[in-house]
Amino acid sequence: MAKSSLGTWSQRLLAATFLGGQVIVHLLQGKIHRRNTLEQLAIVGPDSFFIALLTAIFVGAVFTIQVAREFINFGAGNLVGGVLAVALTRELSPVLTAVVLAGRVGSAFAAEIGTMKVTEQIDALLMLKTDPIDYLVIPRLLACFIMLPVLTLLSLITGMSGGLLIATRIYNLSDTVFLDSARDFLDIWDIGSAMIKACCFGVLIAIIGCSWGLTTTGGAKGVGQSTTTAVVTALLVIFISNFFLSWVMFQGPGSGLSPRQ
Repeated sequence: MAKSSLGTWSQRLLAATFLGGQVIVHLLQGKIHRRNTLEQLAIVGPDSFFIALLTAIFVGAVFTIQVAREFINFGAGNLVGGVLAVALTRELSPVLTAVVLAGRVGSAFAAEIGTMKVTEQIDALLMLKTDPIDYLVIPRLLACFIMLPVLTLLSLITGMSGGLLIATRIYNLSDTVFLDSARDFLDIWDIGSAMIKACCFGVLIAIIGCSWGLTTTGGAKGVGQSTTTAVVTALLVIFISNFFLSWVMFQGPGSGLSPRQ
């Protein structure tokens, strides 16, 4: 049973890869359904703001709690803001925002398209000479590609606000010192790397969610299974791709943590 499940999962992952190639071809041909894209932008973006920002503020606060006391004990309290800023920008904000979006939006994509598949609505689209990739997949992919960097940037700001609140209220650090430290440690490349990661994660979430929906079989039970495995697969792919992106972006000798002079 385990081997059968693994084989099915591998086949669906291969189908997702193939779907990604089809999407690239269709985008190069300019096949974009604008109305659907605008609808998905609203679903992926504004409807996800609250949960993404709520997650970010507590992540920033908890990180500061864990770091500030130790740094203060070592006489390095002036570095707390910089360390938080770098951690949020390089890793925490893009990854955790993508995780939130995978759970909320990726599952919705798989469930919605999976339901359309098992109720033969996809077949009806094909009979009407409407390509499901143009009508269903590309709008969702563009929405995730555009809105995840925006959510990541807002999460970064919110996380820094949560960290600043804890640092000033609990550990009596100066807000000026905290913000100056963040400014000194951050580089424009750090922000750029977060945006690149967010774009990649957005594409992966959309492709996996839509592909699992399009390959759904077995009625209502199949929709439930597709939704669950789509989220698990998206999370797994996010963490694996984050490793390789971080390796490419930050493994060089010049990317160590140090304040700018």
